Amino acid sequence: MGEIRNFRSGNQDEPPPHGPMPRRLAAIIVGDIASYSRIMQADEEGTHVRVKRIERDIIQPTIIEHHGSLVKTTGDGFIAIFDSPVEAVRCSIVIQQNLIGRNASLPKHSRLEYRIGVNLGDVIVEPDDVYGDGVNIATRIEGIAEPGQVYISGAIYEQIKHKVVCGYESLGDRKVKNITDPVRIYRVLPDADAVGRTRSRRESVLLFLLITALLVMAGYVLWYVLTQPGRMGEQAATPTASPAASPIPQPSPREAATQTPQPSPSLASAPPSPSPVPSPSATPPREPEMIGIRGGSFAMGSNDDPTERPVHQVSIKPFSIAKYPVTVQEWNECAAAKACGFTATGKDDSPVGNVSWTDAQQYAAWLAQATKKAYRLPSEAEWEYAARGGTQTKYWWGDKLQPGMAGCKDCGDLAAEQPAKVGSFKPNPFGLYDMGGGIDQWVEDCWHRTYQGAPSDGSAWSSADCSSHVLRSGSWKNDSRYVRPSNRDGYDTNVRYPTHGFRVALSP
Repeated sequence: MGEIRNFRSGNQDEPPPHGPMPRRLAAIIVGDIASYSRIMQADEEGTHVRVKRIERDIIQPTIIEHHGSLVKTTGDGFIAIFDSPVEAVRCSIVIQQNLIGRNASLPKHSRLEYRIGVNLGDVIVEPDDVYGDGVNIATRIEGIAEPGQVYISGAIYEQIKHKVVCGYESLGDRKVKNITDPVRIYRVLPDADAVGRTRSRRESVLLFLLITALLVMAGYVLWYVLTQPGRMGEQAATPTASPAASPIPQPSPREAATQTPQPSPSLASAPPSPSPVPSPSATPPREPEMIGIRGGSFAMGSNDDPTERPVHQVSIKPFSIAKYPVTVQEWNECAAAKACGFTATGKDDSPVGNVSWTDAQQYAAWLAQATKKAYRLPSEAEWEYAARGGTQTKYWWGDKLQPGMAGCKDCGDLAAEQPAKVGSFKPNPFGLYDMGGGIDQWVEDCWHRTYQGAPSDGSAWSSADCSSHVLRSGSWKNDSRYVRPSNRDGYDTNVRYPTHGFRVALSP
């Protein structure tokens, strides 16, 4: 977005149409498609359809999911505002990660890649527009951003630096068009481990050159010492005794033929040392504590939310489900075995978070292979049946919220920046902990907006389009509505999010 393009971003020559307008502080996202004109020229109608589909399937629902407002779309971009800088940045990350999956199968030249800029500033909001210097700065930041990247202002960074699971690379102060003061800009690195990898190329090159120079100097000093006749006269009595001529004793041809060469650990061609991590087959993993659930039938769903309708009868076969969500320690055993995609941070007895549905499947597959048992994710019906614990009330303990029964934003606990350790609250009648609050939990099923056509045998509900999967339980960041056993939500299959975790189930 080279220019503001109809964002009405604070032209001082245009007075407000109805006198002074109310201002507010907001986090502003401005997004724009890189190389849009070129892609449109190649396929105008097809590109237009693809952009509208992205807006419908990714941008609009992601903004709503993160409690923002889509102000407008501009053909090749969009603008949105948020009360929370944290949610604005999380929304931006999720949009970009979703677009990575959307673009994966396309050739590079035809990919629709967005550049996103985020700023915190004072704005004037109208029903169908927003303007002010806060929008100007967000637009200029977006113009600097690389395709597929999220750039944020220093004002946003100060608000989120200890709250969002990601890394940041400082790009320094930038002078941007029509803005008097330089703007400090950061690039967002969604990978939580990226903080340790933000050294610039310039620093890496300088370090390499410094090491090379030191090695050359050391080699010259060694050559100089070895070739000085005053110091090495005794050894230079015969040519064969000269250290410069033969610094390493050479074996005879017979010895050379029988001697086994010893590889030097300093050579690049030397074979790697064995991994210190034991293989899954050599050291069985710590298996989760499982609770056996007897079969039965129950009324699944509720009338509290359209996604939980219609209430329908479901029969459940006997199965087992983990007593607790998967912990950081359990997950990191999988990561150490090179079977899970990242090493989790946090206390060992905390539920693992920032896990995508695909990540959860990797863990279940590794656990099943390592133990020779049929570990898997529970189906949505199995999860709700287990969460209810044989009850049909709003919560498993009754129809009214009770303090200290679950970990959520308004469940009676002090606000926290992370979930409590597993098992911190009372178990339900089946002896299961954290089946409501604590950490969102992936289940096997694809996301469907309602239960219309759902299976009645307790099996997972799959479909041709499984770009999203079902989450249950709610998290420490959600309010008590999400703690209800019937509550359900959907999220993108391959996207990691800090409040998302899971527990495993086991077939008989």
